[in-house]
Amino acid sequence: MKKLLVVAVCGVLALASCNQDKKTAFNPAQIQNDSLRAIIDARDNEINDMMGTLNDIQQGFADINEAENRVTIAKDSESKDKNEQVKENVQFIAQRMKENRELIKKLQQQLRETGFKGDAMKKTLTQLTNQLVRKEGELKRLRSELESKNIHIKELDETITGLNTDVENLKTDKENLTTEKENLTTEKENLQNESNQKTETINTQDKQLNTGWYVFGTKSELKGQRILDGDRVLQGAFNKSYFTKIDIRITKEIKLYSKSARLLTAHPSSSYSLSADTNGQYVLRITDPQTFWSTSKYLVIQVK
Repeated sequence: MKKLLVVAVCGVLALASCNQDKKTAFNPAQIQNDSLRAIIDARDNEINDMMGTLNDIQQGFADINEAENRVTIAKDSESKDKNEQVKENVQFIAQRMKENRELIKKLQQQLRETGFKGDAMKKTLTQLTNQLVRKEGELKRLRSELESKNIHIKELDETITGLNTDVENLKTDKENLTTEKENLTTEKENLQNESNQKTETINTQDKQLNTGWYVFGTKSELKGQRILDGDRVLQGAFNKSYFTKIDIRITKEIKLYSKSARLLTAHPSSSYSLSADTNGQYVLRITDPQTFWSTSKYLVIQVK
């Protein structure tokens, strides 16, 4: 599972790196979400592979059931070659059981490597275990019946021996299934909690980075709030509550309601315009917010 997480996250970071020339802003929250989606996609692929193996196993059991029916019909018939028909079908059953053993081992390996366990998989493995137990009993009874008729088939003995081993292995895997499922659930919850915490932190930091404060007033008003002290601006214990808090990405125009205005804080002149409207009252228009607020997150404007 750790290998899966590393591969998924590295894939997303590599993609983000390739897109750096196209995007000017690096969004950590998006990278986090992309990482989670990549992990989920990788798990989906693993589940699809395991479901393909399960389908093959189930098809093998269906073929075995059909062959067993043919054995029943052949051994009760009066055909001269019924013994040969029985042998052929039992050999077919033995081959299918061998293939199913290999497929079950493959599924066990897939489950160990991925570490992914769900309710559907747990139920299916239980069904496979029960089905193998039933087949073991059926094959034992068939062997006894054939031996009583002096029909001995080597492949059938090998199949039953292999089934005994596989049933024990599946029982062990079933016992480990619940523990691994609980571990996966805990891991998923921890991952989601970590993602939520990081997203919350990123949002808080993003909000702080994009917060600005502005104030405009007459010289006496600014002095009264200790914002202006002689020719010095924001040098003492000024009244911060007198400022208006804004999101600098949204607020790009500030009406000053005065026919005279000048900025007391330093901001690049290329990032804004200060001009009068149709009523002759000044309006500050911020044309490049990122540059405008790069020197100070406080804006002080003196009006008359």
